[in-house]
Amino acid sequence: QVQLVESGGGSVQAGGSLRLSCTASGIIFNIYIMGWYRQAPGKQRELVASITGGGITNYADFVKGRFTISRDNAKNTVYLQMNSLKPEDTGVYYCKPLGRNSWGQGTQVTVSS
Repeated sequence: QVQLVESGGGSVQAGGSLRLSCTASGIIFNIYIMGWYRQAPGKQRELVASITGGGITNYADFVKGRFTISRDNAKNTVYLQMNSLKPEDTGVYYCKPLGRNSWGQGTQVTVSS
């Protein structure tokens, strides 16, 4: 089955940066569009960014210009570089291959003002 392990979260002040990593196993990684999602307290989970196996990216409007998604297919890993973080970016961040209903444990990101 699909296993997803996210890491790299933490607590930062507004304006800071974090780099998240997610390593996948149990899938043919390079054929999947990979997405980063987040869930803020009391809110629904939402898609933040996605990247195709060939590196085409897409971003939610609320992170454009601040976050960058990338992947290393040789390492079965997808990354999310988050710059200029805002308090409203606080939440648990997850990665998932689009079309598969498998979630990892997520990684907590907390941004203080």
